[in-house]
Amino acid sequence: MIERPALYVVATPIGNLADLTPRALDVLRQVDCIAAEDTRVTGQLLKRMGIDARMLSLREHNEREAAARLIERLAAGEAIAQVSDAGTPAVSDPGARLVEAVHQAGFKVVPIPGASALLAALAAGGMRSPRFYFHGFLEPKTGARQAELATLAGLPHTVAFFEAPHRIADSLADMASVFGGERIAVLARELTKTFETIRRAPLGELAQWVASDSNQQRGELVILIEAAPADTAAGDTEFDSLLKPLLGELPLKQAVKLAAEISGGNRNALYQRALQLKEG
Repeated sequence: MIERPALYVVATPIGNLADLTPRALDVLRQVDCIAAEDTRVTGQLLKRMGIDARMLSLREHNEREAAARLIERLAAGEAIAQVSDAGTPAVSDPGARLVEAVHQAGFKVVPIPGASALLAALAAGGMRSPRFYFHGFLEPKTGARQAELATLAGLPHTVAFFEAPHRIADSLADMASVFGGERIAVLARELTKTFETIRRAPLGELAQWVASDSNQQRGELVILIEAAPADTAAGDTEFDSLLKPLLGELPLKQAVKLAAEISGGNRNALYQRALQLKEG
């Protein structure tokens, strides 16, 4: 039995309906109301699963008002499920504002894990960095997108993006230009669906492949880019704001050790940069 009152944040399939977990199915059957990003999309899923449930629209443009109505229902003792069109709610999708409001109102929030395009891509991408930075969607305009990418090029982590199909060719071209065409990347398209494609290659090659094949410019897309090479990070100044105050208070080796733990940066690269700052 589910708890009442409570908000259940339920992950739904990103393609293959068999990825809906038994626990998620049980929750969707028992709740009093389902807050859905698009009630038509969720309605199709519920119909396939034989679930007849009341739904309420929770979209980006109405999330604040919908959250207020849903908190009233929680106060009346109801159990509510929150879903997005596919995958895990509130991850580059509406929902975070509702979850925040429910916490602030003092009601319980229960995650029901399941499908995630981001985690599926990371699992299948073969990126060796133990850390990743999820950026979500990039700016739609070229200049702003390139400036945005420039701030990410030196990160010592795998960088993950979502992208819209009508922008994927331009975004990959900008990534190849900013990150370098030889940087290894993964394009994961239509994960768990009939035309699932996972391709790992240098960014320049990926950009050319997508630009020349319109079939690769369709569906849901995740892009992973490998961490910046250590020799690139060695001369980088992105960690100066962290290193400088640490060097002012601690011995060099201790400052570098702490900076590496905080930032996840390459320790050798940070040590070389710390020496440069000391000498400077």
